[in-house]
Parts: sequence; structure tokens; C-alpha cells
Amino acid sequence: MACSSCSSGGGCSTTSAKGCGSKGSCSSGCTRLNVFDWLQDLDLPSDFKEFDIVEIRFKGGRKDFFRNTSRLPLITGDAVVVEAASNGWHLGHVSLKGELVRLQMKKKKVPLDSKDIRSILRVATDQDVERWNAVRDLETGTMFRARSVVDELRLKMKLSDVEYQADRTRATFFYSAEDRVDFRDLIKRLADEFRVRVEMRQISLRHEAGRLGGIGSCGRELCCSTWLTDFKSVSTTAARYQNLSLNPAKLSGQCGRLKCCLNYELDTYLDALKDIPQVQRPLLTEKGDYVLQKTDIFKRKMWFAVRGDNNWVVLPTERVREVQEMNKRGEKPESLLPPVREEEKAPEVTAIVEGSLERLDDKIKGSKRSKRKKQKDKPATAVAPAAPKASRPATGKVAPPDPSVLDPKAPAETSDTTAGETRRPRGAAARPLNRRGRGRGEGKRNDASRTGAEGESPAGEGRPSRSQEGRPSRGAAPEAGPDAPRPAGEPGQERRRSHSRRGSRPGRSSEGGATPPNPAS
Repeated sequence: MACSSCSSGGGCSTTSAKGCGSKGSCSSGCTRLNVFDWLQDLDLPSDFKEFDIVEIRFKGGRKDFFRNTSRLPLITGDAVVVEAASNGWHLGHVSLKGELVRLQMKKKKVPLDSKDIRSILRVATDQDVERWNAVRDLETGTMFRARSVVDELRLKMKLSDVEYQADRTRATFFYSAEDRVDFRDLIKRLADEFRVRVEMRQISLRHEAGRLGGIGSCGRELCCSTWLTDFKSVSTTAARYQNLSLNPAKLSGQCGRLKCCLNYELDTYLDALKDIPQVQRPLLTEKGDYVLQKTDIFKRKMWFAVRGDNNWVVLPTERVREVQEMNKRGEKPESLLPPVREEEKAPEVTAIVEGSLERLDDKIKGSKRSKRKKQKDKPATAVAPAAPKASRPATGKVAPPDPSVLDPKAPAETSDTTAGETRRPRGAAARPLNRRGRGRGEGKRNDASRTGAEGESPAGEGRPSRSQEGRPSRGAAPEAGPDAPRPAGEPGQERRRSHSRRGSRPGRSSEGGATPPNPAS
């Protein structure tokens, strides 16, 4: 029973007489059924006398109270030598001391001045511990030999454990039996064979499971071997109240009895059952008689079905009470389900909020439509059709400008629109004045575009303006009609030459120089 988690290296076991001082928080079996000593670290007044009774733990979790008459400085886990019930001495370990022992004695209803409380003799020495370990090694062999003797005598009893006294003068045999057993012959044979005083102690099946230990169906260590000491009777009515299936294999524990945990939640179920109506008769309806099939206690729902029908109807407990009251008055409802009531539809959010939430979208759409209508209804400026664009000559020379465009006194000037009705300029006219003469891949344009309106184009000063290329000024009506002669050069040759000479523009020669317009061509 060494404690592997103690810092003293197993001090609360038998390897040393020094305790671990764990205050009952060890995780191994050496602290089975221990109480955590939360008062141990508190400083007591100097004139305060410590409680002189100490709780001692023995094999199998058995505990007893002993009086510390010698006022020994004991620590939780110390091995001490105590007086045995008969002549001799026994070895145990301190499990609790101080004021908590007084509370434990009050809980177990043990009087403080009881004469059955024996005293502590001394702190165990290494020799006492070695002798106690040697005696414990004999317990397993003694138990198997005693079981064989029980079989020979054909006694209806089961030996579960054997405990030797530390001085090897007495052996206690723990057994369980359903009926009274006459074991007088058994005691004589065991005393003659083992040469000790034999004591037979009967324990219940639950105590037996607690002494042996094990893992329950929940995956945890058995309650009877860890913390449960008060075993109450468990009946099948506890399983019925909790709507559990009466399956003995599932309801019984390792001891073969009903599980003690069936009583843990019984009070909660009894309180919840107060709100559940008792259905002892089927519910009568026009469609048939409905029988109770299942009840959910905590959700307060009950399932009913017609005999021979697998379709179950779920009802709240309030509806079940209503149907029961109607049956008492001799009335039968059309169905178990409550009548469907048309719930008033909750007003939409748009109705609650002032106005409609879509009014913003309508407003935006309306503004867009009004803008489009204004643009359509706006009177268009009188723009004359543009003259056909003169094709570029095949020789790379610039075509002669239209005299109607070069003449500033042309009658087309009278057709200019007013300043308020003119359209937004596009193309080169939309550029600033300082950028109108610049093109892609060209240097600075000369003042040919500015002087084009006057009909003058100096030679060798850049390409002519757009007005010189045959395009009329914006707003001017061309004099030439559709029967105007086409400039020299065929369109096919012009297209081929423009592809072969990429980047060449009218007004520039192949050598990079500017070519003046030839009016004769």
C-alpha cells in the first residue's frame, strides 16, 4: 500500500515511520475513505490544547479512534503502535487528527468519554514495520487454505479477506453469507492449523465489494471503496420512479445487489413527479382510446398511442389534465392534440418603422430616371454633318486642305451655336491649349494648328492641324457635297502603305523631316 505520489518516498506506507503529511489528498489507495484536513496548516493559539483523540486507519479502509495519552507529535500518515482489542498490539497509520476528529466522532455518534477508546502506545519503529510486513505476507496463503477447509465442511459461506494482527497472535476472517452459518468446527480446524486465535466477522456483500475494490459500469472506482460508508437499502421502486428498465443485469452492481447510485437522484425524481398527472386509465377520444406509452419527467411530456397503432402522440402535461377532466364530465374530444389556433401574424418590420425601408432605393432609382429623361429631353445642338475624311496619299504627302475650312470668312461660321447650347468638346479640342499640338511619338507641335484657321501652313514646321486634314471645324457646315472629288490615291494602296510604314504620319517624310502640304496635288 505504498503511496507513490508522496514526497517522502512512501512515508505513509510501511517503509518508514515518518508520515507524508498529505492531509488526505493522496491519489493512491493509502488514503481510501480519508477526510481532507483543511485545519492542519492553521496556526493555533499558544494556550490551545490539541484534541487528544486520533483517527487510525487499518487494512481495507477500516478506521477506529484512539487516545493520544502520551501527547506524541503525530503527522498524517505516521505509523503508530496501538493497543489491540485483545491482548497484544497492532500497527496502523494516522488518517486524521485535531478538531476534525471531534466532528467525525459526533457524526458517528461516538461519545468522547467512551471506555472502548484505546490508547496509542508509541510511534512505530523500523523493527515494528518489518514485523508487520512479514505478517501481511501470510494473509494470502491463509485465505486460500481457509477456503479449502470451508469447501471440505460444505459450509454456505464465502471467505473474502483475512487480516493478521501485527504481533501474529490473532487472525480475523471476513466472510459473507445469506443465512446463519454454524462455523464452530471451522474455527477449531483453523486454530489448530495456523496456531492463532481465530475471529470470524460477517460482512455484507456491499462491504465485501468495498474491501476488494473495482471499477463500476460508469468507468469510475466503486463508491463503496472510495467514499461511501453508509449503505442504505435499495429497492426496485427507485428504478420504477426513474423510468428505468427492470433489467437485473443493468441494475445490479459488482456485489450482486441493486446499485447504490439508484438512490442518488431518487429525491429529485420524486419532486418532479408531483407535476406529472397519474394516468391509470386510457384517454377517451372520438378516434379511439389512447394508452400511455412513455413519460419524460423533466420535460413534462407524455406519449400516447391507440392500441395496436405504432403512431405515438406527444402531449404536454397540461393537455393531459384537460382531457382527463373532459372524460370525467363524460365528454370526448375529437383528438388528443389541442385545437390549432390561428396566431396573429406579427407586423412586419417595415410596418413598425416609419415609412418603408425600400423608400431609399425608390428615391435613388427615381433620381436616375429623372436624369436620363433630362438628358433625352435636352435640345440637341445644330451640328452639321462632317465632311468625308480625306484619305492619305500614297506618296506620303499631305492632301490639300479644304478651302472652305481654311477660309475664315466662310458662311459656315454663321451656323455656330450659342455658347449656352454648345456640346462638350471631344478629342483634341478637349485638351488644354498647351497640349493640343502634342501627339503620340511626336515632339512639340508647331503653330500650324493655330494658323490653320488663317489658311497658312509654313513648310517644314510639323504636321498640319486637324482642320487642314480635311476635317471641318466643330459646328461648321461643309460646302462640299457628297459628290465631291476623292483625293488622289487608291484606298487599297493607302492601307497597304500604312501597314508597311508603321508609325509614319502625314506631315513627316521617311527621313524624319516634315513635308509641306502640296496644294497642286
